[in-house]
Amino acid sequence: MAGERRRRGGGGNGGRERPRRDKERDRQQQQGPGRGRTAAAAALTVAVTVALALAAAEWKRWSETSQFVSPHPAPPAVPPGSTGPLASPERFWGTYRPHVYFGMKTRSPRSLVTGLMWLEQREGGGLRHTCEQSDGLSRYGWVMHDGQRFGTQEIRDGRLLLTTEFLKRPGGAHGGDWSWRVTARHEDSGGPAPLLSLFFYAATDGQGQLQPRLENGTRLAAVTGTTEELGSFTLTFLHPTAPGGHQHKFASYNYLEAALPGLQGLTELVRSRLSGRFLFSAPGRPRRRFFGVDGSGGGRPGPEGPPRGQLLLHQVTLEPPAVLEVTFESGSAVGAGERLAGAALTAGLAERAAAFERRFEEIFSLSRRGFPAPQRRFAQAALSELLGGLGYFHGQPLLQAVPGERPVPGPETGLLTAVPSRSFFPRGFLWDEGFHQLLLSRWDPELSREVIAHWLDLMTADGWIPREQILGEEALAKVPAEFVAQRGGTANPPTLLLALERLLPDAPQPYLSRLFPRLRSWYDWFNRTQAGPLPHTFRWRGRDADDPRRVLNAKTLASGLDDYPRASHPSADERHLDLRCWMALASRVLEAVAERLGEPSDGYRAARRALADERLLEQHHWAPELGAFADYGNHSAAVSLRWSRPVPAAPGEPQPEPRLEREVREAPRPRFVDALGYVSLFPLLLQLLPPESPRLPALLGAMRSERQLWTPFGLRSLAADSPFYQRRNTQHDPPYWRGAVWINVNYLALRALQGYARAPGPHREAAARLYRELRDNLVSNVYRQFSDSGFLWESYSDSTGRGQGCRPFAGWSALVVLVMAEDY
Repeated sequence: MAGERRRRGGGGNGGRERPRRDKERDRQQQQGPGRGRTAAAAALTVAVTVALALAAAEWKRWSETSQFVSPHPAPPAVPPGSTGPLASPERFWGTYRPHVYFGMKTRSPRSLVTGLMWLEQREGGGLRHTCEQSDGLSRYGWVMHDGQRFGTQEIRDGRLLLTTEFLKRPGGAHGGDWSWRVTARHEDSGGPAPLLSLFFYAATDGQGQLQPRLENGTRLAAVTGTTEELGSFTLTFLHPTAPGGHQHKFASYNYLEAALPGLQGLTELVRSRLSGRFLFSAPGRPRRRFFGVDGSGGGRPGPEGPPRGQLLLHQVTLEPPAVLEVTFESGSAVGAGERLAGAALTAGLAERAAAFERRFEEIFSLSRRGFPAPQRRFAQAALSELLGGLGYFHGQPLLQAVPGERPVPGPETGLLTAVPSRSFFPRGFLWDEGFHQLLLSRWDPELSREVIAHWLDLMTADGWIPREQILGEEALAKVPAEFVAQRGGTANPPTLLLALERLLPDAPQPYLSRLFPRLRSWYDWFNRTQAGPLPHTFRWRGRDADDPRRVLNAKTLASGLDDYPRASHPSADERHLDLRCWMALASRVLEAVAERLGEPSDGYRAARRALADERLLEQHHWAPELGAFADYGNHSAAVSLRWSRPVPAAPGEPQPEPRLEREVREAPRPRFVDALGYVSLFPLLLQLLPPESPRLPALLGAMRSERQLWTPFGLRSLAADSPFYQRRNTQHDPPYWRGAVWINVNYLALRALQGYARAPGPHREAAARLYRELRDNLVSNVYRQFSDSGFLWESYSDSTGRGQGCRPFAGWSALVVLVMAEDY
């Protein structure tokens, strides 16, 4: 009964609760209405206070987000109109589509794009268009490219050899004329060569109109059109000829006119329109079937959405060898002279090639240095592939202010940048770009200054530059979804300052004045967001937040060195040596720019001196037990990945696959990180140590020790006796910066060694000897791998010297040209 009473009467109180409430009401009424109003007012005050606090918090969050996505308020570093066809006609058109094997566009947001595809009509032949490692091409790359008016590329696809050439002729108000020549040959294999189809196309991306001009109803003889940036123009597809002559080759022709949902769907659209119903009927030869574009469905929307642009495509199917030419003539380039085709094109290409070779020798002096012709051609190809990898991108980056929050689009922007790899990384990367510009600034200082200004114009209002630039749908199509959003607070090494320091003596004053407000904001952003736990220390933010049970060592993507071993247990107590050294460089460059402009420089000078203070550097980063400089943090030396077999989720369920899980056999504690490698060398790499430093012998010794960093192919990224050497970071993550030889850091090492070899001091001879050996090893291996494989590579094996990672990688690996020229 007691339980029943509790359920009905509220715990045995029966009806006593109601009289108590009545008494309380009577008491309040006796106290009068004023007391009630006071209580209500107090409650209202509390509510208003809470609401205001919430509003203030929301306002602060909105304000921070606004700063995060808003462009920097300073005047643009790239002056408006300076990249247009009137201000910069020789740079308006270019091979600014590095992700395709051959194509051109203008430096404008909605450019007309042109390009080449090809298809060998044989079993297993695939449609080639965008640079893909999976295509298995044994070689492709620019062998000459001057960055402005001319280029020659060689492509080897099985037994098919393609040479693509372009030549530009400025004139008029819209960037002038240009012409292409594509030469196709087939190595003799003892039988008839397969038919070859070449596809030339023009496509619009949101603005402009194209009209086909047909010949015999099947051959697209020309395209006439108009766009806002180009005015009126004509694109003409000349008849194919035999090499070295004017005799026309027999060919079958197909053309396609179609609506285009977006440039990123161009390849699939063409592939979807291929049909095997066509016949190649050369006189006196057996008929052969081939795949051709079927224009019968022209104009219908593609599978990716409503049409936004227009595609006109000209397919030529023939038997190699053959030469095909395409001319673009601007309607405003009146009186430019004879058409750039045939003999005129041959003469123009020869003239530009000779000018390229003369200028290359004037700048790099490789012939005078004794390099034989094959090595000189290799160096020319390395530079040309970097120049041919310049791209112009336009779009909105996707930015994420705080991990977990919904990413938001940033401001619409454009970017002129070199790319690390046309196949794997055809987009802009901040820390790569500074290394690219070290070489580009020697070839074309004006172009290099422009690229640096483009990057600084990406800066947000709070001084942040996102580390990876994915602008436009074509760039977005090449990036895994998890890497698209750029996280706020995540930095990247300010390597642009390496190139700017080199350009500084000859940089025009107005240029530096435009850059300085952004350089100052960038510098302040680093000091504000990447500060370490102690004065004059720094810590990379954004260390990878993957499940720590599955990761040997949390990655530090912000540093550019990805899986290089840092403290095993990320914490706010970390001190990162490389970032401290980058900030020393930044202080030095900002001081020099400020002095040049007559701006206050005392703060930068004080920071430079403090960050170069050897006593402070040793106090924060010298690890006696390692005999080298090192990071500091919450670290365990006894961490490894072990195979484990998870328990089934329920009885009767199948046994899960074994997986690697992290095992910590010793609790972490604050200490120096036992990882001798590239990070340990940063005080030497950026030449912060004075020539007489007592720490130089230890670093030089580690560099020359085969147990540690020395290999016959260059300096390895992590000492061979390190517990992290060549260790996987996860079950699916092979080692990346844990032993491989990387050209960018080897370049910095050679630059520093040459500096120490030339400076008076007790270590001069040791530095000079090391410099000579390292330079010989690096150059000979990179050249040998290029000769054997046809490519520059992302990195090189420290045990065999073989190229590894992605290819072609003519980003910072092209720095081998400066090493050959001893130009640091």
